[in-house]
Amino acid sequence: MTEEEIIMLNAQVEISKYMFAFVDSMAIKCAVELRIADIIHSYNDQKITLSQIATNIDCSSSSHMNYHFRITRHLVRRKIFTASTSQDGDTLYGLIPISRWLLHDSELSVAPMFLFLTNPILMATWHYFSNCIKEGGIPFKKAHGCEIFEMASKYDELNNNLNNGMNSMTKCIMREVIKEYKDGFNSITSLVDVGGGIGGGIGGAMFEIVKAYPHVKGINFDLPHVVLRAQKFEGVDHVEGDMFEAIPPADAVFLKWVLHDWGDEDCVKILKNCRKAISKKTGKVIIVDTVLKLEGEGLFDDIGFIMDLVMIAHSSGGKERSEDEWNKLLKEAGFLRYNITEISAWLFIIEAYPH
Repeated sequence: MTEEEIIMLNAQVEISKYMFAFVDSMAIKCAVELRIADIIHSYNDQKITLSQIATNIDCSSSSHMNYHFRITRHLVRRKIFTASTSQDGDTLYGLIPISRWLLHDSELSVAPMFLFLTNPILMATWHYFSNCIKEGGIPFKKAHGCEIFEMASKYDELNNNLNNGMNSMTKCIMREVIKEYKDGFNSITSLVDVGGGIGGGIGGAMFEIVKAYPHVKGINFDLPHVVLRAQKFEGVDHVEGDMFEAIPPADAVFLKWVLHDWGDEDCVKILKNCRKAISKKTGKVIIVDTVLKLEGEGLFDDIGFIMDLVMIAHSSGGKERSEDEWNKLLKEAGFLRYNITEISAWLFIIEAYPH
């Protein structure tokens, strides 16, 4: 083969990986739905046979077993699970760190978020990107005739799916917030979590803060249909309302994964209401979100840009922002200074002050 032919062949392989990238997502979704990681974990993390896994998911017919084997084989090849041969010649499947993130009942799990993002309702919106580029509009609304939060308010299954997904991610994120933002809550006696239902895992984010800082009076603030499903947490009051109208007064306002759901104009409205809710002399707004590194080559830098496309697909004009974009947004809302702290490889705390 000529050098040019080799280059084109390698390029064909690479583009084929992108063309079939959805196959990996769907195979992992299958494993999450069948709770394969949980089944292996239930055997005290011992490696088990495909038949043992099948027994726990009522997989009886030979055709079903054939599908099961082929999908599991693919996930082993993708290094989601391990496979080894026993002394009897049986193939044994086991867990590794990546598959532990798929455990449903683990403290740190992405299983609920995986099921949410691969929900057919959400997947449908990705097919409208080119249409929206040509004609304008919001992909989710093009696909379903309404926006995501409106649909969630009408359909319990989607609402639960959304809340469960956000709750799982909240546990992961809040662990980093509590660990890295050590002194940030010390001077606060009252804190309102705006969008604390969906963005905060139905009050879970505020509960984590109150547990770590018992002196803080916590307020979980969200829309009525979200607050209605919030469980009771000691030290947390659930308050219903609309962040575009008014926000309950407090020493500080907490916004986790909220502003990236909205366009600049809506974010300015939210931030102005946050400014009204806090003291002009001592108050602050604590934003937990992504700060895009336009030239970043770190392990997680790509995640921010992936999330930016997720915002196109699922939000009402939302986006991820660079520091320059955050600076512009905050100044427009009346915040004279800010401070950015990186708390994980892809999440940041932005402290904004009106003074």
